[in-house]
Amino acid sequence: MSEEILKLSEMQIDALREVGNVGAGNAATALSQIINRQIDMTVPRVTIMPLGDVPDVVGGPDAMVAGVYFRVFGPAPGSILFLLPRESAFSLVDMLMGREKGHTQALNSLDESALMEIGNILSGAYLNALSYFTKFTLLPSIPALAVDMAGAILSIILIQIGQMGDHALVIETEFTSAGGGVKGHFFLIPDPGSLNVILTAIGVKE
Repeated sequence: MSEEILKLSEMQIDALREVGNVGAGNAATALSQIINRQIDMTVPRVTIMPLGDVPDVVGGPDAMVAGVYFRVFGPAPGSILFLLPRESAFSLVDMLMGREKGHTQALNSLDESALMEIGNILSGAYLNALSYFTKFTLLPSIPALAVDMAGAILSIILIQIGQMGDHALVIETEFTSAGGGVKGHFFLIPDPGSLNVILTAIGVKE
């Protein structure tokens, strides 16, 4: 799978970026309705990378991050990881709770629930977009949340998924509202063969 996944053509990356854009649009609409305030989301970049490089995206293995993790069930199984640098997680919680930016300095149980709900909305929005393009039914598990060093979170996830996925599709996600913006990263980690199944279903398998 490693060789295969790194040889994606520009057309295939564009198709996956389009899935990401539709998912981001759906998620922005859902979040805006929940908090009754306009939130915009964009997907500036979609890339493929080895799982071991994931911590580098959020500042290195020692960077403190909030991570929300799901398993994905259906014809193209895999895992989803939504990672935010800790300060971005605080800013996103402030944005959602209508607080002054910089108010949150530690997450309480309500804040953690809010982050898991964001993870739910994001994973649902992206999986719905993927389902729209592939005609598959893809369902996420209940979310698990951790606030820890990026390397530690990745280690736990690697133990959970074993050798099932060795590369991640990275959908960079920017949230902006009147109060400012934050950037998170949404990782889809396909089980072996799942990416081929997805690309075939959306008509860009070469």
